[in-house]
Amino acid sequence: MSTEPSIEARWRALEAGAAELSPRAEGGVRVHVWLAMATAFTMWLAHGPSYAAAMLLFLLCHEGGHYLACRVHGVSATLPFFIPAPPIFLPGTLGAVIRVRSPFPNRNALFDMGAAGPWGGFLIALPVLAIGLRLSTVTAEPPLMDHAFHLGDSLITALMTRLVVGDVPESVNLVYHPLAFAGWFGMLVTSLNLLPVGQLDGGHVAYAAGMRSRIFPMLLVAILVWLAWRGWVGWALWAGILLLMIVLGHPPTMDDHHPLSPWRRMGAIASLALLVVTFVPAPISLLP
Repeated sequence: MSTEPSIEARWRALEAGAAELSPRAEGGVRVHVWLAMATAFTMWLAHGPSYAAAMLLFLLCHEGGHYLACRVHGVSATLPFFIPAPPIFLPGTLGAVIRVRSPFPNRNALFDMGAAGPWGGFLIALPVLAIGLRLSTVTAEPPLMDHAFHLGDSLITALMTRLVVGDVPESVNLVYHPLAFAGWFGMLVTSLNLLPVGQLDGGHVAYAAGMRSRIFPMLLVAILVWLAWRGWVGWALWAGILLLMIVLGHPPTMDDHHPLSPWRRMGAIASLALLVVTFVPAPISLLP
C-alpha cells in the first residue's frame, strides 16, 4: 500500500500552512494601505493627480478581481500589494500583485481567478481612455522635449482614437491627456498579463482551458524576439521572462480531470481576443 499522502491530505496541509500566515504576521492591512499610498504618490509625481487616481483604480480593480475570485472559491489570498516605482520610470509604478496561499480546487476556479483580473482592469481602462482622449489635444507644434515619446497603438486604442478624436494626420501630434495615458497603459498591462504562458493571468486561463503544449508559448517567444529586433527592445526582456516561465511550468489544480464549464470555455476564447485587441507591437519609441 502506498504511504504517499492523498491529494486531499496534501491540500489540507497546505491550507493549514496558509492559515498560519495571519494578517499580523504579514503586517496587516496597514502594509497594503501604505504601499497603495506610496504608489499613488510616485504616479502623481510622474503624471499628476488624475493619472494617479485612474491608475490606482485600474490596479485595484485588476488585482481586486483576482482577490474576489479567490474568495468565492475558498482560495486563500492576500489583499493587493501595490508596487511604487521612481518617477523616472515612465508609468510611476511596477503594478500590483496578490499572493495566492493555497491551491486551486479545480480548473473552473483557476480560470475565474486568472480571467477576473484582466477583465476587471479592462472595464476601467476603456472609459478612462475614452475620457482621456476627449481631453487630449491635437497640435501641429513640435514636442517641447528634446526626446519626446511616441506611444504605439493597439487595435483598441487605434479604434478609440478614431471614434473619439477622429482621423489624426501624420503631420500633427496627438498630445495625450494624463487620463489618456492611464487608459493606454492600462491596456498595455492587460495585454502583458494575458500572454498565455506560465503563471501570468493568460497562463492560468490557458492551463484551465487545457492548453498544455509548449509549442504555442515557444512560438510566442519567437514572435517577441522578432518584435524586439524590428522595434521595441523591451520585448527581448519579456521573451527571457517567458522562457523562464515555460521552464518552470504551471502547478496543477487539486482536480485537473474535470474540464471547464461551457461558458468558461467561451470566456477563454474571449480572453484570447482581448489579448489580440490590446496588444501593442511597438509600445514606446523616441520621436526624432
